[in-house]
Amino acid sequence: MIPAAEQVVSIRRILNDSKTIAVVGLSPKPQRPSHQVACYLMEAGYTIIPVNPGQDSILGLPCYPDLRAIPTQVDMVDIFRRPEAVLPIVEDAIAIGAKFIWMQEGIVNEQAAAKAEAAGLLVVMDRCTKIDHMNLL
Repeated sequence: MIPAAEQVVSIRRILNDSKTIAVVGLSPKPQRPSHQVACYLMEAGYTIIPVNPGQDSILGLPCYPDLRAIPTQVDMVDIFRRPEAVLPIVEDAIAIGAKFIWMQEGIVNEQAAAKAEAAGLLVVMDRCTKIDHMNLL
C-alpha cells in the first residue's frame, strides 16, 4: 500500500502532467458520474476523448469504440467500467503508450494495476478525478 502522502504526490503529478484524457465508459447521459466528471475535466482545461463503443459522439466530441482506435496520444486513461472489465482496458492503455491509469471510485482491480505498474504507468484506484482535482489543484 502506498503511504497517503506519497499517493497525494502521485495524484498531483498525474493531474498536472495529463493534458489528454481518454474517458472509458463515458455516458451520454448528463446524470451519470462519467458525464459529470468529463464535463468538469473539460472545463478545467483537459482535452477529453470519449470511449464508448455504443456512441458516435458524446459532449460534441467524436467517440471511439476503444483506446486503440484513438488517433492521438493519450496521457491518462480514466476508467468508468466494472472492475472485471478493466484488465483489457489497461492492456490497450499500455499498447497505446498512455502514462497514467485512473480507476474511478468503486473500481479496484489489483491484477490490472500490477500489469500497468510493471509497464511503467502510474495507477490510481478507487478515487474520483473530479474530487481530487478540486481538492489538490
